[in-house]
Parts: sequence; structure tokens; C-alpha cells
Amino acid sequence: MLSVIIPTEGVEQPAVATLAALVPGAASGLIREVLLVDGTRNGVIERVADVAGCRFIGFEGPQGAALAAGALQARSPWLMFLHAGAVLETGWIEETTLFIQSVSASGKPRAAVFRYARSPYASAGLGDALRFLARIVRPQGDQGLLIARDHYDRIGGYPPHARRSEARLLRRLGRSSRTLLRSRIVNMA
Repeated sequence: MLSVIIPTEGVEQPAVATLAALVPGAASGLIREVLLVDGTRNGVIERVADVAGCRFIGFEGPQGAALAAGALQARSPWLMFLHAGAVLETGWIEETTLFIQSVSASGKPRAAVFRYARSPYASAGLGDALRFLARIVRPQGDQGLLIARDHYDRIGGYPPHARRSEARLLRRLGRSSRTLLRSRIVNMA
């Protein structure tokens, strides 16, 4: 039902944290596959993918290229994009399942992002508080993205070589076709 695409930067710990949070989704049958997309060529993420039973995709280029490469290789009708180090909190499986069922039944193309939650290890400065408030108005790429493959393809997907490709895709989706889920996402990286 769902392919999860995780762009990585050759570092094991953030990727493993995200994978650990996805295990219940795989056990429930919601997640069909996980693709780790990495361009560092250091072999670390390839070993993580092998041990975790994920697919590894090597790429060259900016993060937009990694996201586009992962989407191109994904096999499921629904795509979930997460940053390495993103940890979904309890309740995401049920809410994601309900969202997919609701969109599929309505026939109206919609995408979803998760509610941002600050890491308990993050600094508590004024800049961090302002960024937190800004996410309420304009979601960021590190809030994840859940989207049907046909909707993703119809709006053109992630532009592979554009700067800020995640922001561009979220802007193309617009507020009217984007849902903010109740489930929270914490970025540990």
C-alpha cells in the first residue's frame, strides 16, 4: 500500500532512528517497502539497507534528485517521504490508514503532512520558536509528505535539480489539497 522514501547523507544513526519508528507500520502491513536513497558512496547506508531489509538506491545530485529517484523506483500506489532522523509518534499508522482510505473513497486528490514537534534535544531559542510557528502556516519538507503516486505524478513530482525542491512541491500542492495530520513528527537529526 505504501512506499517510504528516505533520502540520507551517509550517516547511520538518523536513518536507523527513522527505520525503527517505521517497524510497526511494516508489521501492520501498511508499509510495503522502504527505500534508502544515498549519494555519499561511503557504503554505510547500503549496509543499513541490507540489514534492515530495505532497498538501497545510489544517486548523484541534490536532495531533490534523491527524492525524485526514490519516487521513480517505488512500487506502491502511495508514497511517503521522510527525512533521515524523522521519527513518527504513536498513532501515525491508524491516521495514515484512515487518510489513505478517505482520499481513495472520495476520488479527490489530497496530500498530507505530519504535525511538527520540536525534538526534546533542540535548543529553545527565539529563532527556533519562530520557525516552529512558521510551520503552522507553511509546512516544511521535514514534516514528511504522504501522497498518492498518481497525484504526485500529475503535479510533476519533486523537481530533481531545483533549489528547495521540497518547498516547491508543497507550494504546488497548495493549502486546499494538503491536510495537516494530527500525528506528530520529531526530527532527531
